[in-house]
Amino acid sequence: MARSPVWASRPRTRGLVLDLIRAARTISRVELATATGLTGATISEVVRELIGDGLVVEAGRGLPTGGKPRTLVQLNPVARYSVGVQLERNACVIVVVDLAGRPVARTAFHGVASMPPERALPLVAAQVDALLTTAGVDRGKVLGVGLVSYGPQDRGAGVLLTPQPTEEWYDHPVAPRLAEILDLPVLLDNDAAAAAIGEYWLGAVDPDSTYGCIYMATGIGGGVVVAGEVYRGSTSNTAEIGHISVDVHGEECSCGNVGCLENYAGPSAVVRQAAQTPDLARRLALDPAGEDFLTEFARIAAAANAGDPQARELVERSARYLGHAAVTVATLFDLDLVVLAGPSFTVAGSIYQAVVQDQLDRRLFARRAHSVRVVPSVNGSDAAAIGGAVLVLQSELVRGRHDEARPVPTGAGGTP
Repeated sequence: MARSPVWASRPRTRGLVLDLIRAARTISRVELATATGLTGATISEVVRELIGDGLVVEAGRGLPTGGKPRTLVQLNPVARYSVGVQLERNACVIVVVDLAGRPVARTAFHGVASMPPERALPLVAAQVDALLTTAGVDRGKVLGVGLVSYGPQDRGAGVLLTPQPTEEWYDHPVAPRLAEILDLPVLLDNDAAAAAIGEYWLGAVDPDSTYGCIYMATGIGGGVVVAGEVYRGSTSNTAEIGHISVDVHGEECSCGNVGCLENYAGPSAVVRQAAQTPDLARRLALDPAGEDFLTEFARIAAAANAGDPQARELVERSARYLGHAAVTVATLFDLDLVVLAGPSFTVAGSIYQAVVQDQLDRRLFARRAHSVRVVPSVNGSDAAAIGGAVLVLQSELVRGRHDEARPVPTGAGGTP
């Protein structure tokens, strides 16, 4: 007998149902049928399969609605896990998350930037193995690794297209190599896009909204999510707001543009500006020759919060530049919300939030049609690493609803 279109697209249907269960926390089969437009029989069969696979469990009964109380279902968080690895210029953060996207283990270390990739990636793999062992996670339940970093990137091939932190990293097959070492699928993605989608998976934003994420670690990146989908553009190198020009007469950036936002508002720029303010540099014991910009920036941000006028002036100047970029992105994409994510917002987030909100309230083209709220990430400084793990969950479990690059399979040497 010929199979119906519903059964022919079973992976898509399973993904749709699983994502609705995830978003709702608990939901009945009747509610799933209403939300999807599928028949009750189809929903019952799909839910039965998901329960059989251990991905979903029954969670008691809902409140009476005049008839028999409906049985509720929810995700089984311990059914699957994924790993997120954020590869920064100065540091590496690794998290393990469960099926609901909640972190169950974390580690971080420095020194990756000073190593060539052939030394750094085995170190990262060893840290992943150790974290899974410490957390007691069954490796058979691990779907894969989300490796997130700065751009530009070729996500399909799993390579970085930037000579940072050193020339040796340019065009190096970071995802295939890490997959080979770990014997796990590895997905390469942009850190800002990962941070953005993590907000959606954890239910921190309206699932139907269009929102942007400004991600600031050592550099500045951005991501836009439309109804739960990362806006990818032609090569997934989108919303790179750190390389929006804010001064057409500015100095040339290493990216080839001139007057890039990152060179005025990024942590390294703020540290350089502070080093040129002798009193402030001396008070905060800044190292003019140092390259740990995250630590130096955190000192300046802490001083700004404590009321130091010179530190406050530098941070607020950075925030005004960032607000300018937020207005640009919000105007281009007609955003509902802007999320501030990344370790550089950990200390000075309240200053940036207030300044960026003020810029949007006063300057946004569509401000008379609707407001745009600025909020901190629910995932804090680990937003990119958690988002990387979430991208693996989304890619593996909600397949058929996304045009995401598939994770590079173990042992792969090119586009999957």
